[in-house]
Amino acid sequence: MNLSAMTDPENIDSAPRYLGLAPYLYYADANAAVEWLTRVFGFTEKVRYVDSAGAIFQATLLAGTAEIQLTGVGSDYWDAKGVDGPVGQLNVIYVDDVDAQYERVCAALGEHAEVSQPQDQPYGARLFTVQDCGGNNWAFWQWISDTVDLPTGWQEVRPD
Repeated sequence: MNLSAMTDPENIDSAPRYLGLAPYLYYADANAAVEWLTRVFGFTEKVRYVDSAGAIFQATLLAGTAEIQLTGVGSDYWDAKGVDGPVGQLNVIYVDDVDAQYERVCAALGEHAEVSQPQDQPYGARLFTVQDCGGNNWAFWQWISDTVDLPTGWQEVRPD
């Protein structure tokens, strides 16, 4: 099938069958990142690919059934990009008990923890945020209500 036939709305049979979504995160030290993410967040390791010295160049971790991909890029990766680390990204992990996860993270990090307190949000979530050892930002998020408390003048819009 040619490209124009594939993009013609009359020839599209159905929407794509999405099978999931996984962040792909960069770390200067992927070995340290795997250790940190499994110890602090409680993620489990699915697989790692290592070089002859045992350094991870790619790994897959699990948060429940959700996959998180990560790779080792070396200490000069962010310098070459002209930034100090990951920029503009927030990884959201849905949990059934955000307060218990908060306690776990704080206990694992000890007194050096820079973790926001769990807070109820007007959009029906309770969450806290934390930055990992590689500078990636994470929000642990629990749905607590189907009711959204919008500011005056705002409205909820859903497609038909």
